[in-house]
Amino acid sequence: MKKKLKRYTGIATAALMLVFPIRLEAAGDSATTPLTLEETIRLVREHNPALKAAAEEVNAAEARIRQQKSAYFPQITASAGYRYIDPVSEMSFGGGDPIQFMPNDNYEAKVTAKATLLDFGKRGNQVDIARSGKNAAGHSFEIARRDISYRTVELFYGILFLRESIRVEEKEITALRKAFDYTSKRYQAGTATRFDVLSTDVRIQAARSKKLGLEHQLRRHELTLRRLTGVAANTPLNLKGSFSVHSARPDAPSLVESAVRQRPELKLAGEYEQSARLRRSLTMKEGLPIVSASASWGVTNGYQPDIDEIRENVAAGIHVELPIFTGFRTSAERQEAAALLRAASQQRLDTEEQVKTDVEETLHALETAREKILTTESQVQQAKLAAEHARARYENGMATTLDLLDTEASLAQAELARLQAAYDYVLNNYTLKRATGEVFW
Repeated sequence: MKKKLKRYTGIATAALMLVFPIRLEAAGDSATTPLTLEETIRLVREHNPALKAAAEEVNAAEARIRQQKSAYFPQITASAGYRYIDPVSEMSFGGGDPIQFMPNDNYEAKVTAKATLLDFGKRGNQVDIARSGKNAAGHSFEIARRDISYRTVELFYGILFLRESIRVEEKEITALRKAFDYTSKRYQAGTATRFDVLSTDVRIQAARSKKLGLEHQLRRHELTLRRLTGVAANTPLNLKGSFSVHSARPDAPSLVESAVRQRPELKLAGEYEQSARLRRSLTMKEGLPIVSASASWGVTNGYQPDIDEIRENVAAGIHVELPIFTGFRTSAERQEAAALLRAASQQRLDTEEQVKTDVEETLHALETAREKILTTESQVQQAKLAAEHARARYENGMATTLDLLDTEASLAQAELARLQAAYDYVLNNYTLKRATGEVFW
């Protein structure tokens, strides 16, 4: 017994040191190039509309920066117009013909340039807010890329997991059919009962029902992955991957520190806080004056002595605007900006705490999956040995049909539990990457 226990422990340890001993290359057309996880993620990124929309948001934010910078340049406009006036001012001297002081037909065309000379940093604040918006859009884009990559990982390994689970069920069905054939022969020979035959058939049907459920889940996963990657329905979905299990344990403090430094959610929360701070600074300058200048050149009529003659004219001036009373709007805007800044600060703190919690929870889940691999590997070896003994004993008439069926079911359950533990371990590794802000491919 001690030798067997030592043997099982050694096998389980080897599973942790190397790779989980299950071949995970999906069945498909051998002529089709297998899709690795990296290639699958690349295809999803190329075809995902939400990711393209997030990229366009970054482009829009870049354009908003240029819009705000336009306030530093003169705004030049051209205008032209015609106006008819009747009556017009006129005067007569000594009973002579009246003299008009303005024409009935008025023509005007001009080019005007306006520029802000001094606004006490308001334009700079607007540009900085736009830059912060672009940074926020960039972080949102990274979050979208990470989430779609993680969703691809779930689908990719989910398909491999379901296909392997179906193989396990098929193996159980094959073993049960052999038992059914043998039990039927014994029943015909009079050494088994009708109940034994029916019990075996019921187990077969239960295994087939479970297999049908797994095939339905597999179909849903494959359809979703095809939609995301753009792989045609008539093209075999040939996936190639493995459930790699490594013995190295991650260092929790360094991972938490890395998550606080790298997680895009924290960077996004920081940008929101910075944007709120800039908006508050902008509202504090709302009561300050704005100095602007304008100059125009054009042609018009209406000048004496010939009021119908079109002549050049030039105009220039400086304008100072100082808000005195805005109906308490300025003070309300300042209160709003201060409240939004406090809210953004609290949101950043909450996000930081959530990031730390995510890392700690994922590390615990990863360790749990690691321990389950050790235990399930031993269970599989024990279940295999028990199934072999039960088959031999049943064929020699030393075990009942129920004993054989129970051991076959236990073997299938142990293999599925081992597969589930490996799947959880691999998925938790990627969940840890997401929690720490590590960039996927």
